[in-house]
Amino acid sequence: MHAPINLVILVIVLYISRVECIMFHLEPNTQKCLRDEMQANQLIAGDYEITHIPGQRVDYIIRDTRGHILSQKEDIAKGKFTFTSEVYDTFEICFLSKIAANVRGNLQEISLDIKKGIETKSYEGIGEAAKLKPLEVDLKRLEDLSDAIVQDFALMRKREEEMRDTNESTNTRVLFFSVFSMCCLLGLATWQVLYLRRYFKAKKLIE
Repeated sequence: MHAPINLVILVIVLYISRVECIMFHLEPNTQKCLRDEMQANQLIAGDYEITHIPGQRVDYIIRDTRGHILSQKEDIAKGKFTFTSEVYDTFEICFLSKIAANVRGNLQEISLDIKKGIETKSYEGIGEAAKLKPLEVDLKRLEDLSDAIVQDFALMRKREEEMRDTNESTNTRVLFFSVFSMCCLLGLATWQVLYLRRYFKAKKLIE
């Protein structure tokens, strides 16, 4: 009887823990970058807010590992951004502080809230559009969350298989290299013994 309740609690805890909200300070004329991973065809949405200081401006730029710009904006204060990727990748978001030469800069506080996948969905809007009851909206949210967790576990399993295959392949290559090295050492040792034997015979040091 308690198992379904515990499962629901676990799902809700996992859902809450996926939200990534951070705050940090940005020094004048510097940049700070953050990296995170994104799944294939996964929507990434973010909210940011920056304390306003006269004479200072902050830009942001988001790139993937190949250097493609996913989102970019100059002179930001408060807003949102969204982007997706066709393949699994890692994205980097950088905040750049810029001030005039004759202005004395100050630290700026940046608040960043990043959401992924189903976290970006507005279930209130979905419920209103489909005329769903609050309980039906919650069930829809839990259903989507369950699917997302299953997909995450499937992805983790796929990565584990890839890492295992890579590990086995590396072990095989190391074994072949070790055998090859031993054969080379034995061949070199045999050549040295035969060479020294001929040398000592030529010098008549041995029979």
